[in-house]
Amino acid sequence: MGGLTAEIVVGIPSYNNSATISRVVEAVDAGLGKYFPNERAVIVNSDGGSKDSTPEEVLHTRVDHRAIFLTHRLYPVNRITTPYHGIPGKGSAFRTIFHLAGTLGAKACCVVDADLRSITPEWIELLIAPVLKENYDFVAPLYSRHKYDGTITNSIIYPVTRALYGTRIRQPIGGEFGFSGRLASHYLSQNVWDSDVARFGIDIWMTTEAIAGGFKVCQSYLGAKIHDPKDPGADLKDMFTQVVGSLMSLTEKHYDAWKGCAGSSDVPTFGFKYSAGVEPVRVNIERMINAFRVGVKNLKDVWAKVVGKDAIAAFEEISKKAGTPEFHFPRELWVRTVYDYLMAYHHKKLPDDHLLGSLVPLYFGKTASFFLEAAEYTNEEAEAEVERTAEEYENRKKYLLDGW
Repeated sequence: MGGLTAEIVVGIPSYNNSATISRVVEAVDAGLGKYFPNERAVIVNSDGGSKDSTPEEVLHTRVDHRAIFLTHRLYPVNRITTPYHGIPGKGSAFRTIFHLAGTLGAKACCVVDADLRSITPEWIELLIAPVLKENYDFVAPLYSRHKYDGTITNSIIYPVTRALYGTRIRQPIGGEFGFSGRLASHYLSQNVWDSDVARFGIDIWMTTEAIAGGFKVCQSYLGAKIHDPKDPGADLKDMFTQVVGSLMSLTEKHYDAWKGCAGSSDVPTFGFKYSAGVEPVRVNIERMINAFRVGVKNLKDVWAKVVGKDAIAAFEEISKKAGTPEFHFPRELWVRTVYDYLMAYHHKKLPDDHLLGSLVPLYFGKTASFFLEAAEYTNEEAEAEVERTAEEYENRKKYLLDGW
């Protein structure tokens, strides 16, 4: 790096994001100028071989600081765009950012997605300041989200992480994070870069490593996250299996850290919680119900290796009611099923890909049931149901421990 050093590093992983990345770079640059005018800062674009002009957009985006600030930065913000190597995916991009943070001697870092349309300069302060000024090691994002958004987080990732480790980080796979240079070094030293963590599992891995490693954690409210939306029922299997697979491997790795935790507590939250408008999420409920029905028809022999006969009988009864007002996937059954899958992973009852693949139709059944019940809910009422599910996971944790 030719002797270049920086107190702050902001990473932007990218792949074919030329339509949105200029806006992200402008917001990051403005946030650094407004809130950290006296610190040396570097923006690092870690690119996965974009076929469009993404890296060029990063380097050539201009920010008119005179139109934004009354004061001027002491140092210019440097920008680096670099290809990453290894398994294609977000985790490999982050690995490059962690490495550069160490090379530059950064005290505080953050990462933001390249497809964001709602990012503001304030996000940079909210992700960096708790690290730089309050000595936190990890800052998770807290967003306002549509009631149909984030279903993997709401039904599995958030409540399992909360129940296991006793820490209420609401969006453990949010996409935007702040972290200390010390934590970046810890991440870099872990032997995970040839695994699914390097693809889609990086977010839950970062959050869990920070909690289980005893690092000081908090969250910051960023408002609405508006980016390229994805239908929870479409093209989800790879992401689901890699994210949930990462959760399962982390549960295995950190047993000593979670086995003695009981209950849960809030973490410090920074930022002003305001009412933010969120984009509606379009969902195809019929497709999810059909996937659940096909699973009930074809997967009973597989499920028999994971869950009890009573659970399979319950799945069949739920399937028969699909398309009627009585269609309902009970919260208690879902929580027990997820814990059964964690135990099956631990006891190696099935190959990982078969195990995770067989959970997908059940996830679709539970998600479709939630969407139908939540059709008339406000976002706040839907959030209350997520909290009840999280409490159910906490209450049934002994079931997991007894079966481990």
